[in-house]
This record gives sequence, C-alpha cells and structure tokens, in this order.
Amino acid sequence: MNIYDVRRFGVIAFLVVSLGLVAFFLYVSNNLVNDLAEQERERMQIWADATKQIADIGQSDVGTDADIDFLFGIIERNHTIPVLLTDDDGNILMHRNFDLPDELDSLAPWALTPANELFLRRKVDDLRNRANVIHIIITSDNLQHLYYDDSKLLRRLSYYPYIQLFVMLVFIFVVYYAVNSTRRAEQNKVWVGLSKETAHQLGTPISSLMAWMELLQSMGVDPDMVREMNKDVNRLSTIASRFSKIGSQPQMEVEDVNGVIERASSYMATRISSRIKLGVTLSPEPLEVKVCAPLFEWVLENLIKNAVDAMEGTGSITIVTVREGKKAHITVTDTGKGIPRKNHKTVFNPGYTTKKRGWGLGLTLAKRIIEQYHQGRIFVSRSEPGVGTTFTIDLPLA
Repeated sequence: MNIYDVRRFGVIAFLVVSLGLVAFFLYVSNNLVNDLAEQERERMQIWADATKQIADIGQSDVGTDADIDFLFGIIERNHTIPVLLTDDDGNILMHRNFDLPDELDSLAPWALTPANELFLRRKVDDLRNRANVIHIIITSDNLQHLYYDDSKLLRRLSYYPYIQLFVMLVFIFVVYYAVNSTRRAEQNKVWVGLSKETAHQLGTPISSLMAWMELLQSMGVDPDMVREMNKDVNRLSTIASRFSKIGSQPQMEVEDVNGVIERASSYMATRISSRIKLGVTLSPEPLEVKVCAPLFEWVLENLIKNAVDAMEGTGSITIVTVREGKKAHITVTDTGKGIPRKNHKTVFNPGYTTKKRGWGLGLTLAKRIIEQYHQGRIFVSRSEPGVGTTFTIDLPLA
C-alpha cells in the first residue's frame, strides 16, 4: 500500500470518526430537547390542573384561601413558557409570557388592545395546528383549551444541534484546507529546490563535456561520431535548462503547438522500440498558444515515456490535436495496461509510481508545467485496464 492509499484511508477514517461524533452530539442534543419539551408539557399539565381546580372551587365554594393562593401561585410561577387559555368559542381568557406588540396596562393587564388581540388570535390559529394543547373539562358544557408555545430556552436548545453541526463542518473544512495548503507549500519548496540543485549539478559536467567534444574534433575523431555525441551533450544541456526553469517564471512565447508536438514526437520516435508505433495527427489549422516550448516538450516526452513503460515493449501511441472553441485540445493515447479509476487523480501526486524504479515525479512536474505556467489543464480522460489510457491536455488559445 502506497502513501496515497494510506492517506485516502486516513481521510475516510477521519470523516467517519467526525460524522460519528457529529451524530453522537446530535443524538444527545436531540434527547435534551425532547426531555425539556416533555418537562414543559408536564408543567403545562400542572398549570391546566390548577386552572380546573380554581374553577371547581369557584363553582362549589369548597376550598380555603390557602388552596386558592397555592393554585394561583402555580399559575403565577410560570415566567418562561408562553401560554394562552381560551374557551370553547375561541375567546381569550388568559395569556402569559408573550412578546406582545403593545405594552400591557399595568392596572388592567387582562385588557387587550386591538393589536395585541390580533397577535394572540394569530398565535391561537398557529398553536391549534400543533400538539402543544391541553383540553380542560371544567363541566360537561364548559370546555377550555390551554395552548402553549416552546419557551425561549427550548427554542434556543433546538437550534443548538444545527449550530453545532455547522461549526464542526466549518472546523473540519478549515483544518483540511490548512493541512492541504501547508503540504502544497512544502512540496513547492521541495520541487523548486530539487530542480535548481539538479540544474546546478548538471552544469559543471556538461561544460566539461562540451570542452572535450571540441578537443575530440580537433584530434580528428570521426565527425559522425562527434556529431552524435554532440547531440547527446546538447540534450543534457536542454534538460538542465528545463530544470532551471522550474520555480521561476519561464519565458512564454506565442507558438503553434502543432510544431512543438511534432518536434517532441520526432525526437522520441527514434528513441523508443521499433515495436511501438508512434502516430501523430495534427490539426489542419494552426493552434497558437502562449507556450514555453522546452517545458511543453518535456511534458510530452514524459507522457510518451510513461506510455512506453505501460505497454511493456509493444503497442501504439497516438497523439491528436484539435481545436475546441477557444482551447487547443491535445490527447495522448496508448494501448498499455491502463490505470484504475480510483488512481486517475492520484497519478499526478508526487511519489506515485507503479514502476519498480522511478521517483514518481514525471506526471507531477507535467501537471505543474501545464497548470501553473501554461494556465491549462491535464487529466486522465479515459482509461480501461488492459485496453489503454488517454491523457488530455487543454491549453487556452492565444
């Protein structure tokens, strides 16, 4: 199992644990809300019982002042739960703890202004359709209805699980974004440092080889041999130049990408097995893009080399360019062993490789070159195990 599979499983485990914690907290919070709602209903039942007993005492004249004071004390001690008492005809008999639009008259708190009465009747209509109602049977022909709303504490607590869920999701997102940003910044520093150091280390032996080539030529060595050796030395110089461009803004020039692809494919055609067919189909019209030719050739060479490795000695590679709207659309298709769907994005991660030898940096650098320097896009557009793979590059036309 490679590091990216471990990371994928780690992310999944992190999400599962996070969702488990969220579910647990939501369950606990929901239970608290239900328990508080049940307690409020029990309090309202006691309130309703006290109202009935006061009515019974008033009708039968049986009961002491202490009993009446106690019952009224039960009613008066409710300072949190909004409550409405109506008769069977819908007339409002009592109300408590509602935020009314008009202030109550301290001398006649039971008197309702038109605005307050309209507000309370709308509340009755709203509460009538909910379960927060207790029917009080005073007598067989006298029925009262006690409507109550959730207290402010219960309403706030009912919002708490959703606020908690939102905060946890934001926290998870911020942590994930911060970790990814830090990781990308570290990777960028590594790539730039590695590339610059590679270019620097190649510079000295290349300069020495160039001097030796001039010496060999002056000594009368076979010119054809010297010419071929010169090609390889120049190739090393080009590679060093490419590495030196990583980490700094390369010089971009408007150029027909068809010509760049033709040069890169021609170079690679003489350096791959004769059993591998390399075919190029170029757009009949020029595809002018802002491109750094040496770096873009490097991308194509990486894709071709990977295709050759995937085919294990035999098969075909097809490069096609077309114009799609305002983009140059380039595809590189091979008949190799393919890439599993789960790895279509992973292949561009540093260190990912299926080869026994290799650092897994080629596609990482290719993605960086295309997306950061050329403002384009590179991705696996199709891949089937045992059939082949197609990489697609989209570049904005100049």
